Amino acid sequence: MADLLIRGARLVGGGGDPVDVATTEGVVVDVRPASTGPSGGEAADLAADGRWLMPGLWDQHVHPTDWAAVGHRLDLRHAGTVAACLEAVAARLAERPGEEVVATGLWCAGWPTRPVRADLDRFDVPVALLSGDSHSAVMNGAALARYGLAADADDDGWVTEAAWFAVMPTIGTADDATRDRWVVEAGRRAAARGVVGIVDLDPHDTHAAWRRRVAAGFAAHRVRAGVWLDHLDDALAAGLRTGDPVPGAGPLVTMGPFKVIADGSLNTGTAHCRHPFPDGSVGAMNIDDATLTAAMTRAATGGIDAAIHAIGDAALTQVLDAFERSGARGTVEHAQLATPEDVARMAALGLAASVQPRHLVDDRDVAEVLWRGRTDRAYAYADMARAGVELRLGSDAPVAPLDPWLTIAAAVLRTGDERPAWHPEQRIDVTLALRSSWGGVTGVAPGAPADLVLLDDDPLALDAARLPGIGVAATICAGNVTHATL
Repeated sequence: MADLLIRGARLVGGGGDPVDVATTEGVVVDVRPASTGPSGGEAADLAADGRWLMPGLWDQHVHPTDWAAVGHRLDLRHAGTVAACLEAVAARLAERPGEEVVATGLWCAGWPTRPVRADLDRFDVPVALLSGDSHSAVMNGAALARYGLAADADDDGWVTEAAWFAVMPTIGTADDATRDRWVVEAGRRAAARGVVGIVDLDPHDTHAAWRRRVAAGFAAHRVRAGVWLDHLDDALAAGLRTGDPVPGAGPLVTMGPFKVIADGSLNTGTAHCRHPFPDGSVGAMNIDDATLTAAMTRAATGGIDAAIHAIGDAALTQVLDAFERSGARGTVEHAQLATPEDVARMAALGLAASVQPRHLVDDRDVAEVLWRGRTDRAYAYADMARAGVELRLGSDAPVAPLDPWLTIAAAVLRTGDERPAWHPEQRIDVTLALRSSWGGVTGVAPGAPADLVLLDDDPLALDAARLPGIGVAATICAGNVTHATL
């Protein structure tokens, strides 16, 4: 962590007068009026030339293994029919004969028919089409056999929720070293968008993974590495509390939260809801109340925060009950459908809402079908903010891209195309969206981490539609320049 002097920057929200910002050992130690003379010290200089400086950006919900793999898999985001999916698989096999096919970005909840095993059995290699929400996949017989999922799939070859999560990190032929290299590369791309930290909620041994990745050269940003239920006891036995350094993973990787996926998702039709989906189902919980409460209590006793996934409104109520019974602290992940009473309960319990605004852009059409008549309380960020719930913005990459500017724009605009805002009454302003992306700091000031981003434009002065294209001139993490175009 070298000393660094950022010269001639203007602080976002700070009035516009140029300042020099000095950092030492990864901490901001001085913010003073800009000097025109030489620095006269040992610090390296970074000439801002009037660019705009603010705290660096965090993505509070990432699955880095699968996000990094997206660019190496078949992309089905633009396939709108079963036929288009099959054509894409066939084209992939024509390019790479005999190679297993793993496809991502399948959004078929609104289609008249969805892909099924019989469609994919025409191919003589393992084929898996992964749902865009990461909660399910459809496979042919060869893939089900390869991953030992034949007994877990339904008659159409779909594997969902717990059975799917158990194999999700292993899908494909890449070994750990290759996956780690992809994560290192993805980290550099994230730094180029101003990212200084992520919360890793992958369903595998994240601590072991980050030890490998740091050894392989990862140094792009901070990581709060979460654990799922099957690794909770190991973290507790090691005496790790949320925020502690992960042993053997360097100074940037710390213990994250305890993660539980309490219910399903909207697009898979498994989110646990008070009112039925059009097919009459109400989704389901993935864990019973007693088990959830007991695990959260153990984590809380050991000083580990909880990050509990709840998408349906019925699931949110049960998750809040578990927080109340266990005394746990932490976040509700997603909170996509909430009653006003439960929004107030989140605030009263001191819980943060870890939300992914890009999901509302992707989900608005299917939500109007599956949650018809209830979308006024879907992705209700303004209601949460007014109630006093802390918002923490993220992507859930690979479900949405790991790009905080897309996230911020979605929270402010509530649209991602030419259509009007979807439920504009739930917009938040740019100032709140930025603060909700700063990882818990409130500005550039002495004592704050030297996790900073230097921008070509003032984000508070830009039209929100232009935020995704904002220029990132430099990113600094722990006082080290991790990206620069200067």
